Amino acid sequence: MTRTLGDATLTMLNGGDFRLDGGAMHGVVPKTLWSRLTSCDEHNRCTYATNCLLVDIGGKRVLVETGNGDKFPARDKEVYGIDHDRSIVDALRELGVEPASIDVVVMTHLHFDHSGGATRRDGDAVVPVFPRARHVVQARELDAALHPHERNRASYLAENIEPLRAAGLLETVDGEVELVPGVRVMPTPGHTPGHQSVLIDGGGDKALFLGDVVPTSVHIPLPWVMGYDLDVEATLASKRRIYERAQAERWLLLFGHDRHHATYLTVDDRGRPKPGELFEV
Repeated sequence: MTRTLGDATLTMLNGGDFRLDGGAMHGVVPKTLWSRLTSCDEHNRCTYATNCLLVDIGGKRVLVETGNGDKFPARDKEVYGIDHDRSIVDALRELGVEPASIDVVVMTHLHFDHSGGATRRDGDAVVPVFPRARHVVQARELDAALHPHERNRASYLAENIEPLRAAGLLETVDGEVELVPGVRVMPTPGHTPGHQSVLIDGGGDKALFLGDVVPTSVHIPLPWVMGYDLDVEATLASKRRIYERAQAERWLLLFGHDRHHATYLTVDDRGRPKPGELFEV
């Protein structure tokens, strides 16, 4: 589905589903609570989409996120419950959009489920999927990806990063930066040191692609922070900053892993943030 916000046209695409451990996805929230909202399989894994956002604005075509990609070996596909070979390219071509038409690729961070679709296998080589696009991440994020430690090494895969660097397509920014008129990245650290979210302003309403700072609508309450987050206090601070602006300016919030793609933020009778009506973009 597609939504128009002023001069911006937004189309949410699914780069393929996968499964993650329910306990890790919900942090300190007990299963007796999160299981009322999210079902899991016999291995305690919940199914999530890898949502990517295509933005057409001012004659530019921007892709936010690239999903898992299709390079996983059989063992990893089993671990993450990936029973398909779908990539973001499949979703784009269903719309008649070719990879070479993408001007900018923005990744909220470089974990494999957000950067995996940026490269593909070509025989024995791994090459960029979007040959003329700037691929934009925060400088702190690239540094973390290039110097991983035991806690995050499994999420940063060289095959998703090095081909972009070799081709001169990977670009770093520091802080809040406008990439093209109407598309701006905002640092939202916590999940990773250099995590960023993407604000779209077509001259009408604004939309924020959250990434993993708030991966699903279930994670909107402030204490619902993933066990995968490296810095929980930083995630909480990022959520508070986002919510203050989202409420004041009535931003449409777009989720990276929720099958319901979007909502407007509301508050409960105690003034705590909660999702409004959930709907697809």
